[in-house]
Amino acid sequence: MSIRILLADDQELFLHGLRALLEQEPDLEVIGESRDGHEAVRTARELAPDLTIMDIGMPGLNGLEATRRIVAEHPGVKVLVLSVHQEARVIQSAFEAGAAGYLLKDCATEELVRGVRVVMSGKSFLSSEVAETVVDLLKSPRS
Repeated sequence: MSIRILLADDQELFLHGLRALLEQEPDLEVIGESRDGHEAVRTARELAPDLTIMDIGMPGLNGLEATRRIVAEHPGVKVLVLSVHQEARVIQSAFEAGAAGYLLKDCATEELVRGVRVVMSGKSFLSSEVAETVVDLLKSPRS
């Protein structure tokens, strides 16, 4: 049984490349693409994906709010954030919005595929760079 994936990113070339990489895996199927947050919410509603791979910085409705809406409307849909943002407050906001995982866009394909599978198994996933940021946040004194 394939994992049905919705991609949400405002960069068309990135979307096409991401689709090509994911579809090399026999158990991953990209069922749709969205180029802004509003479209991602609508498309998730229409296609009922298993997983949405979500960018944060998109026009109109950003990826954080789109994540919040998708998870609220469809609690079974997992969201894996794939972003250039590495700031602790952004990562924290993504998880508060309901994301199940967070990777940076410069991650290796293998790490992305592993993240998809880990999130779909019901666990959370952080890329190694994001994990370091989270650990640093946890170590910092509270003010």
